[in-house]
Amino acid sequence: MLANVSEDTAQSDCSEPGEKLMSDILRELKELPTARLSRRIVLWVFVSVIVIEAIILIPSYNNRKQELLAQLREVTSAKIAVIMELTSPRVSDEELMDQLRKLQTHHPILGGALYSSDGKKIGIFGEEPELAFPKITTSDFIDFQSPNGSRYDVVWSAAQLGRDYTLIIRHDASSVKQDLNAFILRIAGLVVIISIFVTLGALIALKPIVVTPILKLRGDLISAGDAIKRDQKAPVFYSASIQRQDELGEVIAAFMQMFNQISEAISERKQAEHSLQESLEQVEAYSIALNNELERGRQMQTNFLPTELLHKSGWEITAFFKPARQVAGDFYDVFELPDDRIGLVIADVCDKGVGAALFMALFRSLIRIFSGQISQDGVCVLGDQALASLFSSALDETEGNSCKMEALEAVQLTNNYISKNHGETGMFATLFFGVLDPASGVLKYINAGHEPLYIIGPVGVKETLSPSGPAVGVMPHTEFKIQQTQLGAGDTLVGYTDGIPDARSSHNQLFTKERLQLLLEQPFSSASDLLEQITASLSAHIDNAPQDDDVTILAVRRASTAEG
Repeated sequence: MLANVSEDTAQSDCSEPGEKLMSDILRELKELPTARLSRRIVLWVFVSVIVIEAIILIPSYNNRKQELLAQLREVTSAKIAVIMELTSPRVSDEELMDQLRKLQTHHPILGGALYSSDGKKIGIFGEEPELAFPKITTSDFIDFQSPNGSRYDVVWSAAQLGRDYTLIIRHDASSVKQDLNAFILRIAGLVVIISIFVTLGALIALKPIVVTPILKLRGDLISAGDAIKRDQKAPVFYSASIQRQDELGEVIAAFMQMFNQISEAISERKQAEHSLQESLEQVEAYSIALNNELERGRQMQTNFLPTELLHKSGWEITAFFKPARQVAGDFYDVFELPDDRIGLVIADVCDKGVGAALFMALFRSLIRIFSGQISQDGVCVLGDQALASLFSSALDETEGNSCKMEALEAVQLTNNYISKNHGETGMFATLFFGVLDPASGVLKYINAGHEPLYIIGPVGVKETLSPSGPAVGVMPHTEFKIQQTQLGAGDTLVGYTDGIPDARSSHNQLFTKERLQLLLEQPFSSASDLLEQITASLSAHIDNAPQDDDVTILAVRRASTAEG
């Protein structure tokens, strides 16, 4: 009696811990799905297992299908072999058909068709196969299964039959279809069972390994944020007591390191703010000084351009200039030459900014001096021997008095000077230099790699002045061919830099040469009117977009007979 009581007590003590453990496991399983991270991980595990099994199922399904169809072919092949063995090769076609009709009595054969070697149908028995002799001769396949899988046609060639015939047998493949459906159900059941077990295992392992440490780390992050916000001493973090040798442990260590670095950075930032404020004040002062210097440079460069264009009876000369920055590489020039001629220049120095502006001034000065411009203060500039010796490197191949040389030779002399003395800078300019005789309208010019200029007559563009040589300053002793044309009464010469066709809108669309040419075809009353039309259209195109390049236009118009 006492032994029974002791045994019952021992069983009760053993069952209580087991029941408690099971209760704890069930409670944790109920809590885990409420964690968003757990749901996402478990979902991905479940989906991954399903996808992997589905990938495995596809080849397994195809292999099983081929096995079942092969069984049908093997059974039918054996039956056909028996008939061919028992039938004499010399029997007639009808007698052979009578023997083959016996196949119809054997399941799963439903019928067939017999063809001669030349493709003639000898006869059919039972259900006619969908696979016919013409399809056999034009395709590589020897079998065919209907779309619903219930019929299966197989071809036995003359080589397989040992006779000069082709036989096509139709089978009932519904049993194959049923076997495949059952195969899929078995595999699907196994996949679901495996997925459930793998998912439950992952779900159980998530809480102690991932979920609980992450929740603790979240609490530490909140505490750290509050401490930083209030500029308080660092609290005691629960994460600091966790020692893990995995990725989550690395995250916790990184968090502790980050908090210490942030605390140090805040202290350093406070110390640096004062220094930064002083630096900002210095930078602002330097920026103001730099802007002032650039503004003075802009004013000086503006002074390089003609303050007032020449006024010649029967001629109108006008220009437009707008730099992309405070200083620019574009320039134009109009000046008097000996024999009452007029020098016309429009040029674009490569690059933009201060460097281009300095070379712009150099190019302009060289063109004026080398061209023999003598009207300034009534002094022949190139007649001065000291100044001539200054440019001896460019004039070393020019003989005679410089004031009497051809004005357009200034292009070659400028090219030689720039390429020899400043070639290492890689600076060059595209340049148009024309010498106009106002009396006759004859224009001699050199277009050194510049955009084509246009001569516009009463009915539109009548001539294009294309480049006659390369850019100036690229290579010494380059030949620049002199061209000649004539401006008739009412004709207008228009030159521009690439800042016009390359101007971009706020939608990154180019202005294009084609659009400029359309504007040149429009009627205008004067050179100033033409420039206003071009600049208005260009301004509307650019709108709020930044100006990427300098814009320069030079227009020269000869009065018409009526105006004269």
